Amino acid sequence: MTDPKALDGVFHYLVTRMVTTGRAPHYTELARALGCSVEEARQALHDLMNTGLPGWLHPGTDYVGTLPPLSNVPTQYRVTVEGQQSWTAQ
Repeated sequence: MTDPKALDGVFHYLVTRMVTTGRAPHYTELARALGCSVEEARQALHDLMNTGLPGWLHPGTDYVGTLPPLSNVPTQYRVTVEGQQSWTAQ
């Protein structure tokens, strides 16, 4: 999936889920959202991270480590919105 518009959709879904749930979705969730196969969603995730975006996948896995400005890996940079701390920043 190298189509920039499609990758924008992947990015939008990932960031939206991170904001609403405090964590990045698994690529199987991404597949359901995109209406594609699990393998296509996994590849789309890799394609997105290979665009030069400053995010990364946890080494040796298909799991989102960070997607700026949020981090899926706990950090010392805690983000609180309206008294709720559900996120960490990169």
